[in-house]
Amino acid sequence: MIPNPIRKVLSTMAARQVRARLMGGQACVFYGAAEFSRDADLAILGDEDNLRCLRHALADLQAEGVAVPPFERQFLQRGHAVHFRCQHPEAKGLRVDVMSVMRGVDAFPILWGRRTTVEDADGTSFELLSLPDLVQAKKTQRDKDWPMIRRLLEADYAAGAQQVPTRQRREFWLREMRTCELLIEVAETNPDVAQDFLHHRPLLAQALSNRRTELEDALVEEEKAERERDRVYWRPLKAELEKLRRIELQK
Repeated sequence: MIPNPIRKVLSTMAARQVRARLMGGQACVFYGAAEFSRDADLAILGDEDNLRCLRHALADLQAEGVAVPPFERQFLQRGHAVHFRCQHPEAKGLRVDVMSVMRGVDAFPILWGRRTTVEDADGTSFELLSLPDLVQAKKTQRDKDWPMIRRLLEADYAAGAQQVPTRQRREFWLREMRTCELLIEVAETNPDVAQDFLHHRPLLAQALSNRRTELEDALVEEEKAERERDRVYWRPLKAELEKLRRIELQK
């Protein structure tokens, strides 16, 4: 069951008709890859109408801005996360982080169309980032995100083994699987699909030929390249945050 403070945040967002999807650690819990998180991470639509609804929801939660950047559309559109701390008794101390743009992740209307809706034990519905989009959002320079990607794929593969997986699901495994043994297994049982994806993920050649050592090395290099792309993406955004912090300190 989702923790009560986060339930309060999500129910408030729903009551204020905020177009938002849960992501981050709490979304990982729903997908079977538990991750402890005291934050509520939300992907939101960054248009004026939705931000107006979000302001009302934040007021209901007695949420105050934390650090920089300020809650302005321009910063959300550039890819920054905006942070808040709730003071409402039912969610006191909970941090809420919102983002509208993420590196390598599709625009909100596309994400919204393929969102996942889940029900808690009491029948309450929650909107989540879809599993493939959550995996993409987790491809950061942070050490903790890569083991989580691995666990998310392993959990989905285990769940898929209980049924006949769709081609779309098999493609997802071949595109994102990070567990060497499982990637070889998926490639060997779906050679035609793996061949189709060689241009997208060349290391599938090692999986198809069962070259484990080479595959493990290729997975490490793939992760390093993705981390570097994330560092390059965030470099100007971090510089902007530092500038905003200096301005705040001078006030």
